[in-house]
Amino acid sequence: MSFLVASQILLWIGLIVLGFICIALARQIGVLHQRIAPAGALALRQPLKIGEPVPTLNLFTLDGAGVQIGGLRGGRSQLLMFLSPDCAICESLLPSVRSAHGAERAWLDIILASDGEGAQHAAFVRDKGLAKFPYVVSETLGRTYGVAKLPYAVLIDEAGKLAAAGLVNTREHLESLFVAKERGVSSIQQFLSQRGQKRASSGD
Repeated sequence: MSFLVASQILLWIGLIVLGFICIALARQIGVLHQRIAPAGALALRQPLKIGEPVPTLNLFTLDGAGVQIGGLRGGRSQLLMFLSPDCAICESLLPSVRSAHGAERAWLDIILASDGEGAQHAAFVRDKGLAKFPYVVSETLGRTYGVAKLPYAVLIDEAGKLAAAGLVNTREHLESLFVAKERGVSSIQQFLSQRGQKRASSGD
């Protein structure tokens, strides 16, 4: 009997210790998130420079409507979301794209982009309920922004300048593009570099 009581006591002690460990880990994750705040998705080699005007392209969507990429557009920014029907990560990111469309609609227009066969993309639009987004199929657009991996996003500000660009594998990556625009940094690399320089100058 005493053995069972001792076992129960040890079990409860173990659970309490485990609980404290989980709390400590959660706090450390929070500290890490604060130290490495989202500030732009991971940037690849970009043929266009952040802060410079992007080429103005007049293209057509899958349904034949004209769409202007870049240039002055009445004070609104554009998010180009490059994806593919064959990309599983792209598909998993679609709820985040829809969420951003609703949350940022006051200042942002979202355009989906890809290349390949138009029929495949038209079926993708129908299957995933993407009809509310302009959908552009253009190799020229992808080459202009040096898109080599997917999903990839490009944020063009209201002045037609490149604000941020990079791989966006998660919702946090997507939202970090907006943070990058607000903070005036283009990527996680630039954010960490600037933070390191500030610490070095302050003697931390």
